Amino acid sequence: MKTRILAACVLAVLVPCALAQTTDVLGMHNLSAGSGSSVYTVGGNLGCTFCHAPHSNRTAGNGLWNQQLSKLTYAPYTSSTYFGVYNQKGNIQPPLGKSSSLCLSCHDGTVAPGQGSVYSPRMNNTTLLNNNILGPSSDRSDLTASHPFSLVLTNGRVNDTPDLAASLVASQRTADPLHKVRLIAGNVECTSCHNPHVQNIDLKSQNFLVRDSSSGQMCLACHDPNRTVTGSVNQLAGWNSSTHATVVNPIMTSASLGGYDTVATTACISCHVPHRAGGSARILRSAVPALPGIDASADPTTQPCYTCHAGGSNLKVAAPNIYAEISKVSGHPYPVGSYLHDATESVVPKQALLNNNRHATCVDCHNPHDANAVGTVFPAAPGIRVSQAGVVGISASDGVTVLTPAVNQFENCLRCHGTSVNKQVLPRYSYLPNRIVSAADPLNVIPQFSPQAKSSHPVTHSRSSVFTQTSLRPYMMKMDGTTPSTRVIVASSSILCTDCHNSDDNREFSVSGGGPNGPHGSIFPHILERNYLSSQTLTAGQAITTNLFPAPDLTANGPYGLCQKCHDLSKVVSDTGGTFSKHSLHVVTVGASCSVCHTAHGMGSVVAGISGDRLVNFDTNVVAQNGSNAITYSHMPMRALNNDSCTLQCHGYNHNPDGSVTAAITAARAVPKGKGK
Repeated sequence: MKTRILAACVLAVLVPCALAQTTDVLGMHNLSAGSGSSVYTVGGNLGCTFCHAPHSNRTAGNGLWNQQLSKLTYAPYTSSTYFGVYNQKGNIQPPLGKSSSLCLSCHDGTVAPGQGSVYSPRMNNTTLLNNNILGPSSDRSDLTASHPFSLVLTNGRVNDTPDLAASLVASQRTADPLHKVRLIAGNVECTSCHNPHVQNIDLKSQNFLVRDSSSGQMCLACHDPNRTVTGSVNQLAGWNSSTHATVVNPIMTSASLGGYDTVATTACISCHVPHRAGGSARILRSAVPALPGIDASADPTTQPCYTCHAGGSNLKVAAPNIYAEISKVSGHPYPVGSYLHDATESVVPKQALLNNNRHATCVDCHNPHDANAVGTVFPAAPGIRVSQAGVVGISASDGVTVLTPAVNQFENCLRCHGTSVNKQVLPRYSYLPNRIVSAADPLNVIPQFSPQAKSSHPVTHSRSSVFTQTSLRPYMMKMDGTTPSTRVIVASSSILCTDCHNSDDNREFSVSGGGPNGPHGSIFPHILERNYLSSQTLTAGQAITTNLFPAPDLTANGPYGLCQKCHDLSKVVSDTGGTFSKHSLHVVTVGASCSVCHTAHGMGSVVAGISGDRLVNFDTNVVAQNGSNAITYSHMPMRALNNDSCTLQCHGYNHNPDGSVTAAITAARAVPKGKGK
């Protein structure tokens, strides 16, 4: 009788589970021989007893656990933004016998079902010893590349940050409307996200998830993009309407992103990996396939972008190939050495300036949680492009004030190209003129574009020159040089940094289709959209012998194709219309580049004798002093044909203070009597 009662009690415990599960819902967790559910099988047909002991369990904890528990000391997840900036509280060791510790007895790859099992010693099987799904196989104690669990709690509660659901702290409940994603004793544990008894609740991602996680629903149970906290930045703001959350581009199996069909349904795990991430901080995935020139350990923030943005066949409709652009000779540089990106750069004021600016990563210019596809509609300058929505910027007024988010495109560019230090001149970007008028930091473009500059291209402010620009076109021209774009040029026009610094095949100005927009990379120097070549010499003042362009092609295919985008160069060299009367002589006859006399950005500083008008700022690698006379320039509108005055030596001629031009006698040309041949 007692035996029958005991049997009935056992059935009362086990049968309700069996009644609710009409199929082999254990899936991979059913290790019975011949079950067909797992590649790992052992003898017997023991069902639940692979994990549970109906009678005397091994642990004093929960679950009637039948497995040997791992006693590894784990390296927990941590990052600079974990639980708030600079508060790097990590995980704790999962207490033996409690929730996550039970899962680790199989899934850290150090023990296997049956090792020391109480109920069934014959289960001893070592084929699961390599079943480490949490960290690298080379170090089974490494949990740094896995979503954090067994967190350090403050007063028994999860630490609050702006991108977490408010209910996590307020009531220790997630925001999951189905109440499937849950905290375990107020903490995040393996079973917060996984139901070990049912593999296929989510039919697309059959990873024992507690609920359907398409469109990031499990992640959004804890991470809230809609929450607003005064004085704090929600890094996920804008997610719900972003392109990564909404685009229905089908994902191909080659991407290895899981079972979801589209970018939108794959959502968060397009870039993040819950376990065994390629980049440990913020559990970022590596590029699929791995790409040359990108080191997963050194550049984790760039890696996930290239699964979709490196061409290939991972998407049914290929996204713009950014990898190909950056790989061009004139491309934004990848991180090198210790110059790596960190998310705190965008939230800590003193770090918003990218002083280690050699690391132009995707997330420096794009916020993947807020970015949208540009498409074929291009808003007016100087506003930020929708592909850059949510990025951080620096104010052009002082060069240090952080703008979160940036409103204008140039504000984002100024993180590197403003008052930041450690800027470099790299040979890969080709020749850089040496200007006679230069501020202490010649690479700081803020004073060059300033409203106080005597003349400048209208990037940070609209055009306000008092001089008529007769060569200006009514519209910017497309890359063929003859087709007008939709970008109008009027007296109040502003332009974008990317109107000049842009991919050479960008679709905004290409005639048919084209590549990605933005300064990712170009075949032309300085990441310029079109060609702009400079004259240069080895010795200042000598006759120009290199990079000569006599009778140059003044179309979009010529050496000044970039200038031709906005300026009608035929008018420039016509010697009429109120501009400089000697353009034809210098450009057509001598073949001197525009860059010999004109700076590209603006006159951010002044010196005696240089008026600063019309961006005239001589390149001292080409132009030299005329004897003891300082190099000067002044605009003289009262002279015939506006024949401006220069004092200098160039292309073998002296330009004298009285306006005359005479052949120069240089050391190279002067031959003493009796020594000539």
